[in-house]
This record gives sequence, structure tokens and C-alpha cells, in this order.
Amino acid sequence: MKQRLAAILMCVSPLALADTGYYLVSTYDVEGQASLDYQYWNAHYNGRTVAAPEIGVGYGVTSRWYTEVYAKWVKLNGGAGHWQETAWQNDYLLTQGQYDFDLALHTKVAKARDNASGYALEWGPVLQTEIGRTQFNANLFFQRDYRVAAGGGEHPMELTYQLQVRHHWKPWLQPGVQAFGEVGKWNDWLPYRQQSHRAGPAVFGHRDIGRQEIKYEFAYLIGRNSARAAKSFSMRVQLVF
Repeated sequence: MKQRLAAILMCVSPLALADTGYYLVSTYDVEGQASLDYQYWNAHYNGRTVAAPEIGVGYGVTSRWYTEVYAKWVKLNGGAGHWQETAWQNDYLLTQGQYDFDLALHTKVAKARDNASGYALEWGPVLQTEIGRTQFNANLFFQRDYRVAAGGGEHPMELTYQLQVRHHWKPWLQPGVQAFGEVGKWNDWLPYRQQSHRAGPAVFGHRDIGRQEIKYEFAYLIGRNSARAAKSFSMRVQLVF
């Protein structure tokens, strides 16, 4: 089973399996709020399906600092899930209303379950602004796997991006568009045909349920993933206390 899992995952790069290739990081003041976070995405490649459910616990430590710890599983072609990694994410607001945009620093450290040593690191700026009732996001993340690569070499530092437009129409229904992509090594991009870019419609919302709140988002992305044509669905549901 482990050999079969490894063989299929070789068709999908580690960066394409990264959660931030499907969920946009945004900047919000959630001081004192705890949340249970469920995320799920899948990608369809020429008759194959890769899916990754994730479960996490998040907390707004201060008005500027949000932190979350979560675990991720990988499922292949509808089979049983295999625990892939545990990750720790931190987002820190550097500005808070004094400019026309908000700027945050995003970091994430991930540790694979089947690797006794080494880790993967992701970091970069998070930008957010609003014009009227429409919110705009643009993020650039640097990602590097510090685990030993096949053949004993090192993994390069790679560059990814996230884009989003979201209209605050109703609390329970906010339409938008998302885009994600990976361009390869941060200072030596891959040829365009080998890059990965995907985009599509998204829907957001939140509802109060007693003293708790549910936040949700769904997106359908079309484009290229690991330089292969793919269609992807993603969802995120948070129960906020």
C-alpha cells in the first residue's frame, strides 16, 4: 500500500499538495476566538483523483496574531485516507487600518509523518484591501522542502501566489473568484507550459448559531496542477467559539 501511495503521489508535486494551493490566507482580527477548522480539496487528473481532508484548531492570540495547528490526510481514487503531515501556521498583521491596505506575514512549518527528520517551510506577505463592499487579496509565498530530495540533493525555494476577489453581498452569500499558481524556483521560473495556474468561482458566507458562528467557503478551480490539466473542488468550514 505504501508503495502504491508513493507512486501516485509522484505524479503530484509536494507544492501542488500544499493546502495554500487551495485555501487563501486572509487578514482578520480574531482576538480571543477559538475555532475548529475542517478543510477539503480534491483534484482530478486523467481519471485519477487525489483528495486531502484536513482538521485543525485555531486561535486568535491577539488582534494581530492568528495561529493554527492541523493535520492532513491524503486519499487516492476514493480509497482510505493516509495521514500525510502535521503543520503549524502563524499569520501576523503588520498593519491594522492605518493604510488603504492591510499587510500580514504568513508562515507555516510542516512535518511529514513518514519522515524522521526534516521539515517544509512556507512564508510570505499577505495583502488585503477593500473598495466599497468588494475585498481584494494578493499573496506571494516562498516554499521550500528541507527534507532530503531523491538522489540526496536539496529542494529549491519555490514561488507560489494566491489571488481573490470577494463581494460582501449578504452575510450568508458572498460571491467571488479565486486563483492559485506555482511558477517554479523563485528566481528562475519554469517555462510557462510547465507552470501551474488555476482559477474559478468561489462562494463565501457565515451564519450565527447561538453563541457560535459557522464560516464557510467553496471553490471550483480549473487549470493546471503540477503542469497537468486538472479540475479541483475545495471547501472550508470553521466553527468559531
